[in-house]
Amino acid sequence: MNNMALPPWASWVMLVGFMGFIGMVAVSIRRNRGVKRSLFAFPYGLWIVLFTLIPLLLIAYYAFTNKTGGFTLDNFKTFWDSNYEMRKQMLDLGVNPQDLGIARGNVNLDTLLYSLWMAFLCTLICLVMGYPAALFMADRSFKLGATLVVLFIIPMWMNFLLRTIAWMSLLEDNGLINTLLAAMGLPKMRLMYNSQAVLLGMVYNYLPFMVFPIYNSLSKQDRRLSEAAMDLGANSALTFLRVTMPLSLPGVVSGITMVFMPSVTTFFIPRVLGGGNTEMFGDLIERTFLSADNWNVGSALSLIMMVLILISLTLLRKADPEGEGSGTL
Repeated sequence: MNNMALPPWASWVMLVGFMGFIGMVAVSIRRNRGVKRSLFAFPYGLWIVLFTLIPLLLIAYYAFTNKTGGFTLDNFKTFWDSNYEMRKQMLDLGVNPQDLGIARGNVNLDTLLYSLWMAFLCTLICLVMGYPAALFMADRSFKLGATLVVLFIIPMWMNFLLRTIAWMSLLEDNGLINTLLAAMGLPKMRLMYNSQAVLLGMVYNYLPFMVFPIYNSLSKQDRRLSEAAMDLGANSALTFLRVTMPLSLPGVVSGITMVFMPSVTTFFIPRVLGGGNTEMFGDLIERTFLSADNWNVGSALSLIMMVLILISLTLLRKADPEGEGSGTL
């Protein structure tokens, strides 16, 4: 079986999904004796089925099967032990891996932990930088608030890849920053191909996703609540801590979600700004799919990442069950 070929049932599932969509449309028109506005949501539902649910089923299928299509859990064992397949082959040949000093490999697990740590740092920095910015933009007495909103939006008009590559002209050895340092008689600095450059690129690209949900929560707050707190004797700091900040928590939770999730799975930023010296979990998944041509292990890694994201999302949503901080982008 070709490892890159879709299973035989995939085409049938897509066909059944499409026919089911047509059937639901026909039933809806017949029951309502015409087309209702809710019917226009069906194309979106079809899109979700064909390009979200079915791909997830395919990932789950590959994650729990081997290259011949048989059920196996070895793909998940490979995540825990990156040398699992090598050790298994050696055992099949009657060779003890311990005799050759081949122990359990920690590459996959270490990469996941590194990705989680980098995503945590990125989210924390975005929160520390984004909350004050959102607070200023939401202040009705601050006349430049609308201008700052536009300044945050303008970089997002440019392609994500171009925004990341543009940092290379600033950070490389002969880039703008090192050129200025050399002109001032200062030694050049190694700004590229390290974790700091990757973190800088992540913060730059994902900062707006932290700012806008917080800005949305702050801008919707009733100013009379703050005025009432100050009338009752609270100063500006106490009003912020007891009124403004608690009411903005839904936006904070939404911002953390929108920054942390893509940060932990990013793969282009480490490749460009890390120069291969840093590898995050998204790079590992891409390398497993494309370079190693192992769809089964790659799907298992993807499934593990999706489960972790769902767990994180569930925990974060408990602080914002109604999603009041979302809906800004």
